[in-house]
Amino acid sequence: MTISFNTLSKMASVVALGIALPVAHAADFDDFARVVSVTPQIEQVNVPRQECRTEYETSQRQVPQRQAERSNGGAIIGGIAGGLLGSQVGGGNGRIAAAAAGALTGAIVGDRVDNNDNNNNYNNSQPVYESRPVRQCRNIDHWESRTNGYAVTYEYQNRTYTSVMPYDPGSRLRLHVSLTPRP
Repeated sequence: MTISFNTLSKMASVVALGIALPVAHAADFDDFARVVSVTPQIEQVNVPRQECRTEYETSQRQVPQRQAERSNGGAIIGGIAGGLLGSQVGGGNGRIAAAAAGALTGAIVGDRVDNNDNNNNYNNSQPVYESRPVRQCRNIDHWESRTNGYAVTYEYQNRTYTSVMPYDPGSRLRLHVSLTPRP
């Protein structure tokens, strides 16, 4: 059987390729490393919040008093009393004039006595105190501690390495080992 050099060379490259492939895949594998220490990476974060409270504010305002209704009773009684007293003075037409003057004077005096409080309070006003709720708010800094990762120190093949990881791996760390020849 005669095999040409070309065929022989193709067979050799297939065999070489078949041997080389498993060797290339053997350079990638998983292994475990011993964890030496784990240190949480903590950061301080400000989360402001609003604090509110209600206080009561007192204010004063002037309220004018309502004018009381005037009474005519004092003027009537004063007029009658003044007329009677005036009629006791003098005689004839003088008595009539004195009665009229007494009635007029009695009516004025009776009106002032009866309505004295009403006239005094007309322009006065009374203070009124009111209390109303006022809500007051302010922003307060609120600092929180957050863990944003873990600094993991581990030992593999008698060498020490440190990596920052998003979780605490425990006592063993699974590694993916990939060997690549140097040129």
